[in-house]
Amino acid sequence: MTTKLTLTMEDQVIDSAKEYARKEGKSLSGIVENYLRSTSAHKESDSKLSPKVAKMMGVIKLPDDFDYKKELGNALLKKYK
Repeated sequence: MTTKLTLTMEDQVIDSAKEYARKEGKSLSGIVENYLRSTSAHKESDSKLSPKVAKMMGVIKLPDDFDYKKELGNALLKKYK
């Protein structure tokens, strides 16, 4: 079943999207539908971990005060100095 959907967005975004659709030889509705379909499929696949990843979960024990953002920043600074 196909249902009509009304979206509200800036004119510039609509114009760019229409131009993109025209260049790709696709309908704007089709592009939006495929995008929405891919986001819902992506969400479903994110919730399922591969057996290898699931097996590795909990292997590393970190201190309660571990700040991964700080450690990542330090590693990047070291890498790019």
